[in-house]
Amino acid sequence: MPATQEERSALSRALEALPLRIGLYVPDDLLEDWFAPGTGMDPVSAEALDEAAAFARRHDCEFKHYPERKEAVMWKWVPAL
Repeated sequence: MPATQEERSALSRALEALPLRIGLYVPDDLLEDWFAPGTGMDPVSAEALDEAAAFARRHDCEFKHYPERKEAVMWKWVPAL
């Protein structure tokens, strides 16, 4: 089921509120449902991963998918000191 506007807004607020180096974990089934509904799963579609990565970047976050764990992580990057 695609993400509702309320779910997208909640995810946006969560990413905006993240302190540096703290991650938000999203399981594969939600990646598919929220970012590329109807594209299939197992493995997660490239469309879902691309859209999730773009969503993370729009919120100044990094994105990494871990297929062995069947989840992705979005986190605020730490600028070089």
